[in-house]
Amino acid sequence: MRHNKKRGMKLGTDVSHTKAMKRSLVASLLANDRIKTLDARAKAIRPEVDKVITWAKKGDLHSRRLAIAKVGDKEVVREVFEKAAQGMWADRNGGYTRIMKLGPRKGDAAEVVIIEMVNEPVKKAEAKTTVTKVEPAEDKAEEKVEETASEEATEEKAE
Repeated sequence: MRHNKKRGMKLGTDVSHTKAMKRSLVASLLANDRIKTLDARAKAIRPEVDKVITWAKKGDLHSRRLAIAKVGDKEVVREVFEKAAQGMWADRNGGYTRIMKLGPRKGDAAEVVIIEMVNEPVKKAEAKTTVTKVEPAEDKAEEKVEETASEEATEEKAE
């Protein structure tokens, strides 16, 4: 039985290898800001990267220790915490990564993607106020009557 053994996607390996692979990918992404990997792996590490950046935005000692445990590299965690302290993700409430598809790999047709850190500031959505002007039906009827009367007057002048 698999009681209390759920660990997310296995990615074709056993649990210990999956955990090590995710840790390595997260550390590489945080160190290099962009890595090329498979689609399933990128989707598997995305929530972990978001957690580390959220901890970095918090900035306290407990968050730093959690991040070091998740990433496994103190220098990478230090760099991420410095970027967060400088306000790199201050205006962003999540969505720190972007996945761009490159297409299938030649050997086995596995979907290859680039996962990268989002550095652009968040664009504030403008409040769209679309006012639709509703005219009463009586006004439209009067306009039609005036148009037909003016058309008749122009026809009489033409004759």
